Amino acid sequence: MRYSPQTKLPHRGAPQRAISPGRRAAFALLCAVALAASGLARAQTDDDNKYPQRPIKFIVPLAPGGIADVMSRMIADHLQAKWGQPVVVENRPGAGTSIGMSAVAKAKPDGYTIGMGNIAANAIFPALQPDQVTYHPVNDFAAVSLVGMTPSLLVVNAAKIPARTIPELVTYLKANPGKASFGSSGTGTSLHIGMEMFMLKTGTSMVHVPYKGSAPMLNDLIAGQIDLALDALSTSGPHIQSGKLRALGVTTAERAFFAPGVPSISEFVPGFEVKAWHGVMAPAGTSEKIIARLSEEIQAY
Repeated sequence: MRYSPQTKLPHRGAPQRAISPGRRAAFALLCAVALAASGLARAQTDDDNKYPQRPIKFIVPLAPGGIADVMSRMIADHLQAKWGQPVVVENRPGAGTSIGMSAVAKAKPDGYTIGMGNIAANAIFPALQPDQVTYHPVNDFAAVSLVGMTPSLLVVNAAKIPARTIPELVTYLKANPGKASFGSSGTGTSLHIGMEMFMLKTGTSMVHVPYKGSAPMLNDLIAGQIDLALDALSTSGPHIQSGKLRALGVTTAERAFFAPGVPSISEFVPGFEVKAWHGVMAPAGTSEKIIARLSEEIQAY
């Protein structure tokens, strides 16, 4: 009987129908199932206390060589050394990082599949392309630990772009509308949206060339296949020092400690600021004990 506000429930003193032998047997069977389930739950809890007992898969939704991949491998090495179990990094790039994070969301929530979530997979791409995302960016994940906030540098190919400052770059782009190209680690990533914001605020236009990660994008930028991009200092720094790339500005609101000689883009483009976050995530439903153990160990590192 479905309950509604109009439903009349039996009076507490109303006579009750006797339970038939068949119902009594069914009730006994239901109790047996419940007891078995409670035993299974205790076994699972015991396993949680012993976690991990086998290799862990760490999915990175970007190509090898970028900042997310580097951070993931550092964490994987730490966990493996601490726990004595292999932590295998698996790169699954594509579709604005949603392919890899979809695999995380659909994995068994037992702590043996985790992933490197990020602002693209869990915020930007679901908002831009909701029909192409096969997971809920919040409900399908259990947050483990924030890994870091990563600002970027606006870098240009030194041989192709003559500009040495942000104002000179804006002047160059306005004189050559639609001719320059910028790369990103994928459509919907912070590196893509950051350059879209730059064009919007400066009234310039460029061609967007998406890649499956910042590493292949950086290779083409150095080779002159594209003209400029936003990228992390950790990956572009050596090429800035070699003179192949030129850094024009940082995406932080103020000058960054890691590049004190490089001005903030916001000094010339008011209101411009871009930061990407990365954080380890597990499938929703993963045991709280496992989440706590992962979080504690990652934050200790």
